Amino acid sequence: MPGLVPPVVDERACLLAYLAQQRDGIRYAAHGLTDEQATARPSVSELSPGGLIKHAALVEQAWIGFIHDGDSSIFMSDYDWTDGFRLVPGERLADVLRFSADVAEHTEKTVNGLDDLGAPLPPTRPGVPWIPAGLVWSPRWVLLHLIEETARHAGHADIVRESLDGATCWTLMAAAEGWPEQPWA
Repeated sequence: MPGLVPPVVDERACLLAYLAQQRDGIRYAAHGLTDEQATARPSVSELSPGGLIKHAALVEQAWIGFIHDGDSSIFMSDYDWTDGFRLVPGERLADVLRFSADVAEHTEKTVNGLDDLGAPLPPTRPGVPWIPAGLVWSPRWVLLHLIEETARHAGHADIVRESLDGATCWTLMAAAEGWPEQPWA
């Protein structure tokens, strides 16, 4: 995807395009890295390029699951969410990139299959400290939240990658997309 989201004709296409752009930003931050580099944590943070890709995909999968199934218990599972911020033994960068692409495809199908982005979703259940029980969201709110969450982590990924080897978002985007050589890149 080019540096800017192209003009879009409707809200659904706009929301999906902005989510895709931010998702690409996280993935570009890992462009050209080895598995070892993808697990590196070059700052005081626990964040790594591979871990950020995995986390963003897991969060997107959970929220889209909520849209699809109406079940907020996905946020209360026994899954160790700290493992969602890192590659665990046996996971490779290619695995989380494939997982992210699969989640993105499922998101597109789910959102394109919705009749109304403003339709109320079922109220959330008690049990998750950061999600108050009884809230009623819409798919529109969920997509805007995913854009916000993914953009936040795309910024983290930019900083982590630049700390690793000095690569920045625009040069990584140009390399990942095969842009013609530019004097600034």
